[in-house]
Amino acid sequence: MAKPFLKWAGGKARLAPLIAKRIERESIRIARYHEPFLGGGAVFFALHEAGLIRDASLADSNADLIATYQSIRDDVEGVIDALGAYARSYLALEPSQRGLYYYDVRNQRRLRRPDRKAARLLFLNKTCYNGLYRVNSKGHFNVPHGRYVRPTILDAERLSEASAALSGAELHAEDFAAACARAQPGDFVYLDPPYQPLSATSQFTKYTGADFGFADQQRLRDAFDDLTSRGVPALLSNSSHPDIHKLYRDYDKDLVPMGRAINSNGRGRAAIDELLVSNFSRVEGATSRAVPTQSRA
Repeated sequence: MAKPFLKWAGGKARLAPLIAKRIERESIRIARYHEPFLGGGAVFFALHEAGLIRDASLADSNADLIATYQSIRDDVEGVIDALGAYARSYLALEPSQRGLYYYDVRNQRRLRRPDRKAARLLFLNKTCYNGLYRVNSKGHFNVPHGRYVRPTILDAERLSEASAALSGAELHAEDFAAACARAQPGDFVYLDPPYQPLSATSQFTKYTGADFGFADQQRLRDAFDDLTSRGVPALLSNSSHPDIHKLYRDYDKDLVPMGRAINSNGRGRAAIDELLVSNFSRVEGATSRAVPTQSRA
């Protein structure tokens, strides 16, 4: 079964099965699947494994991330070979020396071969602190070394399964607005933007050289409105923040309790409500029956 091959802050490993079940329950037929905020790809892989999608258009504004997906789709053996070399070198070192090797790899910014670039990103993802992906204003990855005793850096089987699942997918490095504009009636769009922070310490919004601020949340709502007006069924996840509730006050909403997989403090992983917004009841033919509005949202 194809599964995400990256650790990703805000990843949807727990939410993905619920989304798959909802699509099945509502009898939504998907001509083409679109995911403009690909990230770790948990929802794509879950829907693919459930047999709900065959054709997909996947996008993210993080060009390095999309290049990694492209390499895994097109040359997974090359990525496995290059990542294996990183893994062997790293694991052969004494724990006290691994940090130096990690920072040497982190400073490699002139790699030419796509398979090696992908392997570098995967290596950093598996050995950095808490599996975060964060860049500075220049777009350079700047997460410190992690504290793993023996991390699983190379999982060749998982990469091969992901490659097979991605074989029928288009991949685009672009803004979400361009990705949404590509969707047509009969398609389905899942939107998983960086969440509106609930507190000053809960921000995971710097996946590229620029933050995803509230103005971007408003642009996203406009894109959601456009999908609705064009008859494209869409589902969006975000934090249950009052401002997000207001942005989507005209849509059906559900609150889903979810734990946070990435938090430096274990107590910070307690379940909190996440918001699911859908336009199914406003898109003719999107579902076999209307989705009732949830009064609590």
